Amino acid sequence: MSEMNNEFEQMLDESFKTIHNGEVLDGKVISVKPEFAVLNIGYKSDGILTADEYSNTPVDLTTVISVGDELTVKVVRVNDGEGQVALSYKRLAAEKANKRLEEAFKNEEVLKAPVVQILKGGLGVDVEGARVFIPASLVSDVFERDLNKYLDTEIEFKLTEYNPRKRRVIGDRKVLLAAEKEEARKALFEKIEVGQSITGTVKSVVDFGAFVDIGGADGLLHISEMSWGRIGNPRKHFKAGDEVTAFIKDIKDDKVALSLKFEDTNPWINAEEKFAVDTIVTGTVARMTDFGAFIEIEPGVDALLHVSQISRKHVEKPSDILKVGQEVEAKIVEFNEPEKRISLSMKVLQPELTPEEEAEEKARMEELKAKKKAEKEVAQAETATEEAEEVVEETPVETPEEVAETPVEETQETPIEETEETPVEETEDTPIEETEETPTEDEAEETPAEEEAKPEEDAPAEETEEETSDEASEE
Repeated sequence: MSEMNNEFEQMLDESFKTIHNGEVLDGKVISVKPEFAVLNIGYKSDGILTADEYSNTPVDLTTVISVGDELTVKVVRVNDGEGQVALSYKRLAAEKANKRLEEAFKNEEVLKAPVVQILKGGLGVDVEGARVFIPASLVSDVFERDLNKYLDTEIEFKLTEYNPRKRRVIGDRKVLLAAEKEEARKALFEKIEVGQSITGTVKSVVDFGAFVDIGGADGLLHISEMSWGRIGNPRKHFKAGDEVTAFIKDIKDDKVALSLKFEDTNPWINAEEKFAVDTIVTGTVARMTDFGAFIEIEPGVDALLHVSQISRKHVEKPSDILKVGQEVEAKIVEFNEPEKRISLSMKVLQPELTPEEEAEEKARMEELKAKKKAEKEVAQAETATEEAEEVVEETPVETPEEVAETPVEETQETPIEETEETPVEETEDTPIEETEETPTEDEAEETPAEEEAKPEEDAPAEETEEETSDEASEE
């Protein structure tokens, strides 16, 4: 009996095929649960396919496979420790995907796959079970601050690096976008011309204008071309994403200048009728200078209100009476269409001054002139004082120490020694002894002569005093 059993087991074992780790085979699903599926693989033990070995992403197997489905799988272990065969679906898919990626890399093929993960430095893309990394710098041809918008979307890219051993498979989307834009740019410049109307989307707004995507190139809508009127801050009028219809003002190389100042909206059309002399208009103070204020009487049309035309009373400067943004009423007193110049007057709309008001204004003017004159004299005096101080500062002045150092040393070294050594000795040795011993007759005679000469020396002084008194009396 035992021999028959052994023979039966031997025949049964021979009826099943032999399998090895890494072998690829087909199996039929006979049971499915969320965490695993059981497959009949024609072996004496069934195969077990877990959810982790089905996909790299968490998945409920009951939603992707059903009983009766046939799958091609790879043997991971012939005996998983419980007498069953461990199978993998994702590893086989990854091998197939790697071959697909290798061929695409060699042929520089454009691939299209979904983004399944947002990584710190880029995007994770799934290509038939294999992962491709696209660095953030290669995702777009412009800086992308937030990559989350790409999650669960399909994107096109090319492989720039393929090294499965180091698990380095790098994709590049930027190169495709650049190539597409270049083709679009060439097509755009072949069909556009100056004066043509074109519709685009605002990409960005800066202090000096806005950049508009016109399909293949960016056109600059300068702040001066946004309106016939005055635009202070472009960001108050435009934002990214706005649709704009403009006309091409200029094309230079690959640069396009746009404008919204269409000629049929020019405010100077029929200006001679709208702004005829003696017409009373209302406008807003746009800006001021020392000689007057510019009043915007219509978007794109500024008129000059001279300081002398603001009031019947004297106005020193426009800012004493007006301020930017203030609404004023005035009469047009001059219109020059060729030069696009309009002059206004508020004064002519004001009543004449009464005699009392004229007298007060005259007194005020005289007081103002006196004040200005005094301020001018003070300013001149201050200027003269500053100039004098500068001259004094530039003149070198010796300090007391410098004066004491140089002259005193010279006086002590040379003059004093000569006086002590020679003159004093001669006076003591010779003249004094001769006088005491025996004065000569000649010396005795010379002494009265010298005394007589003293009054003669005083005479010129007296004559000088007399001449001075005579001159004074004559005057």
